[in-house]
Amino acid sequence: MTWVGVDDTDSLTEMCTTYLATEVIRRAPGDLLGYPRLVRLNPNVPWKTRGNGALCLRFGRGRGEPSVIGRIAGRDVLSYPRGDPVDPQGVFESVGQTVEDLAVFDDPSTNPGVYVSARPTDPGFYWAAVREIVPLRKALSLARGGLVRGWGNRRGVIGAVAATAWRPRDRTYEVIAYRDPGHWGTPRDVDAESVRRLDAAFPETFNNYDEANHRPIIAPHSPCPILFGIRSDSPDRLIAAMHSVRGELPERWLLFETNQGTDDHVLWRPGGLRPHTTVAVAGVVRAPPRTLPGGHVVFPLRGRWEIDCTAYEPSKQFRDIVRRLAVGDRVTAVGAVRERPRTLNLEKLRVIDLAPVREKVANPACPCGRRMKSLGRSAGYRCRACGERAGPEAATYVDTVRTLAPGWYEPTVTARRHLSKPLKRMGSPRPQGMAVTISIPSGRTK
Repeated sequence: MTWVGVDDTDSLTEMCTTYLATEVIRRAPGDLLGYPRLVRLNPNVPWKTRGNGALCLRFGRGRGEPSVIGRIAGRDVLSYPRGDPVDPQGVFESVGQTVEDLAVFDDPSTNPGVYVSARPTDPGFYWAAVREIVPLRKALSLARGGLVRGWGNRRGVIGAVAATAWRPRDRTYEVIAYRDPGHWGTPRDVDAESVRRLDAAFPETFNNYDEANHRPIIAPHSPCPILFGIRSDSPDRLIAAMHSVRGELPERWLLFETNQGTDDHVLWRPGGLRPHTTVAVAGVVRAPPRTLPGGHVVFPLRGRWEIDCTAYEPSKQFRDIVRRLAVGDRVTAVGAVRERPRTLNLEKLRVIDLAPVREKVANPACPCGRRMKSLGRSAGYRCRACGERAGPEAATYVDTVRTLAPGWYEPTVTARRHLSKPLKRMGSPRPQGMAVTISIPSGRTK
């Protein structure tokens, strides 16, 4: 087969690389083999546009029984299970012309890249590109023997090469419906109640609706060509799920295989806390969480490394979970390392063990019959009447009931990253904001 990688053809306000994929498929001199792949790369890259997604498409002369995986320009998109070779040069020229026609070159942050090869790239490059920041020279070195073209600063070549390097250990699927070009930039008509019903009607789907904040999540807010996208563990019923959403009718649609919701970007055993990486850090809460202006909640974590962990305001109800932590709790924090201010931006949190929390209910009783008065924090007590003294431990304490349980917690659907694995995929769906305990080893998730 002929492998095609494409990246960085969109901007913050226009186009979408997945829409360009539909045009690449429509114009390509060959048949589509397998699913088109939407490959998300390191979400912490400072110069990304939106979701840092690249594309991998595979072409050949199709053999075997095809499947319908999309509809473009009124015609079904067929995907074949295998195929004979096609001329890479012809594919390269077709893809390059499509990029020339559709990429947003007016935006200086748009720097497309195209890579075409008769063989896939070393999978190690995918793991580097999804977890770290890799240099262009590395991508160009790996692309030798293939056909490469870049525009602008050619940064899109990195994503194009990395997309062809993905060998799924875990995978999900997304059906993306696109708007008629005459509607681009206008408000979308996506019926919220029909989106809300997706979770019950199609339980294999995820990240559809934010029940806590009463918001559908499948439709973007940018003026891009996407009408909505539905994600699932299985491709089997995604087309039916798409047709169940009421409102504006899509002009075209396409089913993608993706690495979304896999946690591929997480370093579960990091060698350090390097900025622009996403890590899992185990440790002990060493001070009570505090709320900053703007509603962000921060607590210091001490383990192999020491770092502040932050739940930002957009994570909504997740901040209430963080506020319930107490000094001495053992947790694993998963999040992105920010350089300035140095903090771990939380993506999910595992409470491993809760420390006992005691509450003072009464000062010590003096032998003279009065209650002693506090001399200050940890300074003990003294009776004002007779001068008798007692240590801090002499007060009466009771153990408080913790409103937190061991288990995994995650932000509301609105605040989840594309790559972050939802708890639903980790084995245990739960009501938003409630605790769940699941039997997943602390070092890895599946």
